[in-house]
Amino acid sequence: MESMNPPNLSLDVLPRDLSPYRQGNTGIDYVHRFESGRPGPHVLVNALTHGNEFCGMVAATHLLDNGVRPQVGTLTVSFANVAAYESFDPGQPFQSRQLVHNFNRIWSTLWLDGGEDSPELRRARVMRPVVAAADHILDIHSTAQDVQPFWVYPNFERNAQVALAIGRPAVHLVMPQGLGSGAPIIEYGQHGTAQSTGVGVVAECGQHFKRATSDLAVEVAYDFLAHFGLIAPRPRAADAPAARRFELIQACVVKTPEFRFARPVVGFEAFARGELIATDGDEEIRSPCDGCTILMPTRSAVVGREGVYLSRPMD
Repeated sequence: MESMNPPNLSLDVLPRDLSPYRQGNTGIDYVHRFESGRPGPHVLVNALTHGNEFCGMVAATHLLDNGVRPQVGTLTVSFANVAAYESFDPGQPFQSRQLVHNFNRIWSTLWLDGGEDSPELRRARVMRPVVAAADHILDIHSTAQDVQPFWVYPNFERNAQVALAIGRPAVHLVMPQGLGSGAPIIEYGQHGTAQSTGVGVVAECGQHFKRATSDLAVEVAYDFLAHFGLIAPRPRAADAPAARRFELIQACVVKTPEFRFARPVVGFEAFARGELIATDGDEEIRSPCDGCTILMPTRSAVVGREGVYLSRPMD
């Protein structure tokens, strides 16, 4: 059941009151912009794309509480799905990911200009100019399972160069054809085109409620700003592990309530060609290649949401 906490789940990080951050300086709630007055890129650090991914909230409030200001260019710090965040119940900590729509699947004209309505669509429509104005986007996320952190980005060399230069996380999930199950923030507008120079990356910083996840999110936010020159350079860790990159093959969306994995999984398990990964009603999901590595397996199947991502090693 989605409402049940897994064994040994520790809620090390919990929500804080965000009402002091509601009134920014852009006319849009929970959006704060700081201009240096000097030429340079416009960088957006976005938090709470999903309401229970608290590490982004920690990173964004850290930047604001510590008065981080760009020495060149422009810095925007935003809190996205605050309505879902405010619905958090520690007895059901995975339920506040979204209220209706996945905020990170609706960044297309089909959704944003369409006739449907939800708290997420209303918020995305308000935030549309915020995302469109940014040259570079860092969207901070976390994972339901306690797995190693990783980047996610469209397969453009500009994204890879930045993720590799920053160095942490060391694992990369590269999307050659997009996410396959909707349009994320980092592919909105110019960021989804090969012609653009704008970088758009997601940093999956670890399990939602772990202190180490929030600590990494803060470091990655600073690293991202330093990479683009908005703050002073930061030294790269001398013992940083070598990068490992995976190419997204397929996003498997749950079709029936009977979706089940063939064996217990948390993510990063590898399967041989033809090996059974999951069943979805009468449909079998089998590995399309040797070394097929799964990412973000659902902890509770919901029809219409992603069940698992299939990838293969690139390096």
